[in-house]
Amino acid sequence: MQLLTHSEWDGTKQTLHLISQLLGKIRLQLAPPEPQWGHVSLPITVNGFTTGLLFEKERALQIDVDVLTSRIEVCVDNRTHSISIEAGKSIKSYYDALFNKLRFEGIQVTINPKPQEMAFTGLLDTDETALSYDASHARLGLRMFQKAAHEQLIYLSKLRCRKVKPALFWGTFDVSSIIVYSREHPYPENKIIERVAFDEAMVEFGFWPGDPMTERPSFFILPYPFLFKPLQQKTLKPDPAYYDPEKSEFFLHIEKWSSEQIQEFFSSSFEILMGEVGWERHEYFFLPLKLEDETR
Repeated sequence: MQLLTHSEWDGTKQTLHLISQLLGKIRLQLAPPEPQWGHVSLPITVNGFTTGLLFEKERALQIDVDVLTSRIEVCVDNRTHSISIEAGKSIKSYYDALFNKLRFEGIQVTINPKPQEMAFTGLLDTDETALSYDASHARLGLRMFQKAAHEQLIYLSKLRCRKVKPALFWGTFDVSSIIVYSREHPYPENKIIERVAFDEAMVEFGFWPGDPMTERPSFFILPYPFLFKPLQQKTLKPDPAYYDPEKSEFFLHIEKWSSEQIQEFFSSSFEILMGEVGWERHEYFFLPLKLEDETR
């Protein structure tokens, strides 16, 4: 599978990131709240990403970003409106078009126009900077996100524990999933994003497409409470993987896509963490599922 470095699709990635902020903020307003921001993440689909089914009073709606056709699809009850994604448009133009479609259908929703957790400093409803968009790069980026979600599901689906399944977290624009230990551990500072994201013991498994400082896309594993200390890495696999004690994260920068190496990274990192965090009876997570007779 072809991998994109950060610089190869930086402009297109920023455009999709900004559009994902619109969808995520609408989902934030309309979806019932869940722990670890589980209600705001955007499921990955075969053609892009989506808010999933939402309700505004009695009205059903869903907003899809169709990367394969470069369109935003606004679905309300039995009607669908389309907005094209193309080079040269501003985030204000996408904002105006999207909210005009919703108002036309009688959907009343208001969002905070300030982007969250990204370097873009303009407001979503007023910034008229022309944005880049390359449809071929967008499709390759989507393919990376789809494969990353699939790799996470392969490892996490069989575990017997509480999970937030893989989805696009539109603040940091990564595809992540979470194992939750269900032991309360409030975040020590009064920061709204972190206070909701980190209030129970957990391990996050994620895929991140990079930034100006990190060209290669990467898988990462982050425990909470954070460790911020050296860990033994003798059993960490594959060889390129490493642990950064200053970030309390394991990293695997991707040169080529290898499912075997990715699964080794997930498994070995999680085993190291289980030796550190003191989760009682975590062995229960790995009891085989009793599905053999059902799947023949």
